[in-house]
Amino acid sequence: MRTLVDLNADAGESLGRWRLGDDARLIPLVTSVNIACGWHAGDPATMSRSVELARDGRTSIGAHPGFPDLIGFGRRALSMSPGEAARACLYQFGALQAIAAHHGAAISHVKPHGALYGLAVKDDAVAEAVVEAFAAAAPGVRVVLLAGPVAERLAERGFPVVREAFADLDYDESGHIIIEPDPRAKSPQRCADQAVAVLRGEVTSVAGTPIAVDADTICLHGDRPNAVEIAEAIRDRFASEGVRLASMAEVADARS
Repeated sequence: MRTLVDLNADAGESLGRWRLGDDARLIPLVTSVNIACGWHAGDPATMSRSVELARDGRTSIGAHPGFPDLIGFGRRALSMSPGEAARACLYQFGALQAIAAHHGAAISHVKPHGALYGLAVKDDAVAEAVVEAFAAAAPGVRVVLLAGPVAERLAERGFPVVREAFADLDYDESGHIIIEPDPRAKSPQRCADQAVAVLRGEVTSVAGTPIAVDADTICLHGDRPNAVEIAEAIRDRFASEGVRLASMAEVADARS
């Protein structure tokens, strides 16, 4: 069982006066945060507030670029070529990077959001284009991908890939996550159980099939109504199991 892991959450997903998630309570509970960059959610003021919360809480900051789909919250599939996907991620990363710099903070990782994340999981060429783009434009910035064959192949080539698993999403028979368009409240204990299962190297699909998983970071979703309670349950369970939480960079460096 792994005893060192990063716990990350998606945040900064409000838009103007429309509020989603509880960043002020959630961000201090995780070690890395993925901040929406304006295409699927977020706006300059929201991005700024989330960066400040993360900076003040010493939470590692990451960019969370998605498809240009505010109505669908970036969870509807769109068609993008590998080059288009890479440029979309770079563009949104640049926006958050400027805001972070204004607040004296730095961006340590990038994690595609929603359906764009799913596209990178299922299309090797998309994942490769995104990883290569950041290796050239922002050396040292890690790219978060679903733990599995695509992430392993890119890591073996020397790219700074972080392997991710999920505490609050189900897995299908192929080992892919099942994206929920509108997340509902979920049992915090069940999510904590799945997080510990990840550390033990295996999750169970919705059909009951064991799926091997080797992850550096575990994600929970900030737009889930009880995300704070889930984060608290995971932290409590990790403490009882002797698991130490650390930043994404520290965990990835320890693996290396």
